[in-house]
Amino acid sequence: MNRQNSKGFWIGRWQPILILGCLLVATLIVVACSSGSSSTTSGMAAVKVTLTDPATCEAPTGPFSAVWVTISDVQANISSTAGATDSGWVDLTPSLTQNKQAVQVNMLALANSGATQCLLAHLGDNMELQAGNYQQIRLILASSTSGLTLTSANNASTSVFATTDQCSSTGAANCVQLASDSSFHALQLSSEAQTGLKIPSGQIAGGGISISAGETKDLNIDFNTCASIVKEGNGMYRLKPVLTAGVVSTTSTSMNGKVVDATGAAVAGATVALEQPDGTKDSSGNPIDRIVLATVTASDGTWVICPVPASTYGNTYDVVIIGSNATGMLSPTIVTGVSVGSTVGTIKLNAAAAALTSAANTAGTLSGQVTSVNASSAGVVIDAALSVLETFSGVDYTIPLPATGAQSSADAALVTTAAYTNQSPACSPTSADCANYSIVVPASSAYIGAWSSGTITLTAPASALATYTVDGIATTDSSTPTSDCTPPEKFTTATALTTTPLPPAAANLNLAFTGCN
Repeated sequence: MNRQNSKGFWIGRWQPILILGCLLVATLIVVACSSGSSSTTSGMAAVKVTLTDPATCEAPTGPFSAVWVTISDVQANISSTAGATDSGWVDLTPSLTQNKQAVQVNMLALANSGATQCLLAHLGDNMELQAGNYQQIRLILASSTSGLTLTSANNASTSVFATTDQCSSTGAANCVQLASDSSFHALQLSSEAQTGLKIPSGQIAGGGISISAGETKDLNIDFNTCASIVKEGNGMYRLKPVLTAGVVSTTSTSMNGKVVDATGAAVAGATVALEQPDGTKDSSGNPIDRIVLATVTASDGTWVICPVPASTYGNTYDVVIIGSNATGMLSPTIVTGVSVGSTVGTIKLNAAAAALTSAANTAGTLSGQVTSVNASSAGVVIDAALSVLETFSGVDYTIPLPATGAQSSADAALVTTAAYTNQSPACSPTSADCANYSIVVPASSAYIGAWSSGTITLTAPASALATYTVDGIATTDSSTPTSDCTPPEKFTTATALTTTPLPPAAANLNLAFTGCN
């Protein structure tokens, strides 16, 4: 995501410094008064922190029953360069720190609770802060609940907040519960997570949070839960938070619609993603649409995403939908140019290509190897976010990943390279660190049409089977990631799925990163 506009900013989900979708998404809302000041100004403003979470990796379609994260504080600073121990940090949740409290939040609670679609929970009471242009936010997670009292933070629902430690069996304060066997597993944190997960100005739409007395704005801090969990080769889970922020309206800005199949029957559990270009281009010069927010459809096929940040591209988003029914995985649908605040209407997902002979063949597989070396051609560990692009009329649209038993529905798949000695195929070259990957995708190509307030006309793809490009973005393997490698983004050649033999697949989609740190 581009650092100075909301498109580029939101895309930064997978480009933390190039600059950072549902997803899958967990969102903090900071309600504050605003100004255009770039420094401290006179007057005070009020601030309140709340949560939303239209996540996409929860059971039954995703691998997780719950994701518990323990938040001990939220802070802001007008300095873009202030370190965790420097002066100037404003405590946005003083009721937690002053009382040695923390909130343990189930980031997937929205799907299972009666919470509203926009606000999952409040984290604290209103407080005053000095007006100014705040250039940094830090979300501080507890590594242990020892010495802390868990509070419901003004929420009665125990499906949202835990008053007894849900992660106690893991010995950690943050954990996941698997849908497959209900087991709990610790979410490992890097050391810097304890000093605050940093959201710098480059990951804040507009470059900062302008706050002044007399004017109220809502700041959306996006904690993309489903994209923030890395399953490592040793079977452990690591939390690598994907964080962005932007000004939204929590009361009036939303998008909604309904997803059906070709017979008119509702498609439950479909992933609906809002996308925008982020200012980057692929190796052929095509602009890339990346996921900003995502959700899944209810049992009746309906969906709503809110709050939706304003778009600087004509205040519109492109909507990309994937889903399945009893016949298997359906062809994706792309609707371009949907106005913010609009009802998208009823969108159809067409049946998979006739060339696919059974439901088992409607999903395809992309596979390859990611390698990483430093300037001396020696192996080095990186995280790589792998997203899947399909090109129409010179634009690359990100195709959300369908949820499977081993794959979360998300913007991208995260892999971590390592010096493996027993995997097949082996790292190539042998001096590199590497990770083999396999990504499940819809086998059929997408239908596409422009949005209108009336009937949306969808155009069938020129080729029944999809042609995909894998886009890899390299970052350091820390809790507050930064771009890594030169260049930090690589693309495979656009490759069509083949059906000989079935099921559809494309292999050897390799990404070789060099100059990594």
